[in-house]
Amino acid sequence: MNTNSNSYTIIYASVMVVIVACALAFVSSALKSTQNKNVELDKMKQILSALNIETKGQDAQALYKKYVKQELIINAQGETVAETGGFNVVSKVELARPLAERQLPVYVCDIDGETKYVLPLYGQGLWGPIWGYVGLNADKDVVYGTYFSHQGETPGLGAEIANMEFQAPFIGKHIMQNGQFASIAVVQPGKTVEGKDYVDGISGGTITSVAVDHMLKNCLGQYDKFLTNK
Repeated sequence: MNTNSNSYTIIYASVMVVIVACALAFVSSALKSTQNKNVELDKMKQILSALNIETKGQDAQALYKKYVKQELIINAQGETVAETGGFNVVSKVELARPLAERQLPVYVCDIDGETKYVLPLYGQGLWGPIWGYVGLNADKDVVYGTYFSHQGETPGLGAEIANMEFQAPFIGKHIMQNGQFASIAVVQPGKTVEGKDYVDGISGGTITSVAVDHMLKNCLGQYDKFLTNK
């Protein structure tokens, strides 16, 4: 074939386009698989954090399998609809559905022979999504641990929800009052509230603090039937 002809140039260019396209598709597929695994691993670490389990320098996946015994899906009536699959439920998607149609994940855990429950949280902060997990004792009332994070809250202000200084005070608080769901209030530092347990919000991060307050109430409130069924 005449390598100087127009037909050769067109064929050569077409073949190269196909080869490059296939190569990019392969790389994209390989990277997506790795990215998905990293997202899953990060989620495991977040859940473990709500159980006060340190994962730095540890095999998080092994720790997750050790402590998390079930990934249930329940409905708003507190009924188990699936004994597996809770890990794959996307809270943001479920919150957009009517309550009666939502799939609610419940992570049933065992910490030194004691049952703990971890429930997911999702909400909207000042600049973007905020999310987290709350670990509860077997009584489904007392907080065992928490994890909060964010996408773009202001450093030094709203972003402080990701720090232990904000998260630790939740431990030992009650989400129930007189057998009814009450949530935990996030209040301005120095303020108090009656009828429920509360923690101090972030100085200068009022909007994010209010967002966490709403997130706790809205997300944990979905589990009302589950929480009151002892």
